[in-house]
Amino acid sequence: MTDISNAQLLERLKAAADNVSSKLAGLSDEDVLAATELPGWTRGHVLAHLTHVSNAVARQVEYALNGELVDFYDGGQSGRTQAIEMAAGHGAREHQQALTAGLARALGALGGLSEAQWQLHISYRNGVVRDGALAYWRELVIHLADLQVGRGPETWSKEFCLYLLEFLAPRVPADTHLKLLPLGLSPMTVGTGENAVSISGMLTDIVAWLAGRTPTMGSLRAEAAADSVELPKLQGWPAPAPVK
Repeated sequence: MTDISNAQLLERLKAAADNVSSKLAGLSDEDVLAATELPGWTRGHVLAHLTHVSNAVARQVEYALNGELVDFYDGGQSGRTQAIEMAAGHGAREHQQALTAGLARALGALGGLSEAQWQLHISYRNGVVRDGALAYWRELVIHLADLQVGRGPETWSKEFCLYLLEFLAPRVPADTHLKLLPLGLSPMTVGTGENAVSISGMLTDIVAWLAGRTPTMGSLRAEAAADSVELPKLQGWPAPAPVK
């Protein structure tokens, strides 16, 4: 995944944005109010979040081009929460207009970058613009699945799954390493701890579980020392890098 070019990443983002837009167009006001599997969040919360993320990514790029850093979310985490709650109850058309504008702003900002500008420093995870673009890819693909509109984890590409495995590796407990046995693919190892747990199933299901989502293609099987065991309890989402 580290080999994906910036131009390829931009194409992946455009495809993900198109998928979001096409599914959003079919939602009614009633659909927007439906609950999701995310605790306390309706589809409206997810859509408001995606709009907020889109504008946040654009802001990171716009400030970076001027040699400035800015918080990822306007107003920080409290500003994020407030903005989502305020917009969650909007009707389908309002969400469509806001998210369409946000997607266009973010893709426009990223699409105008030179190769060197992808390496400009941003505040998000103390990284560079490319890190923000990868995060945007995660947000668009994963949260589209959260909307439960026919683009669940089972539709995630092998490329995206392998990238997400790399990003989510810190969720594996420190004393454990996972031997992943995705059906039809070569075994993979995630984590560096001493205790070994084997997990078999579809690649998309394994990655969905690591991302805290419900596997959709079947059940996962976990084994340790040839005995069936419960799936390990995962650690939190990977923490940002400390600011230097």
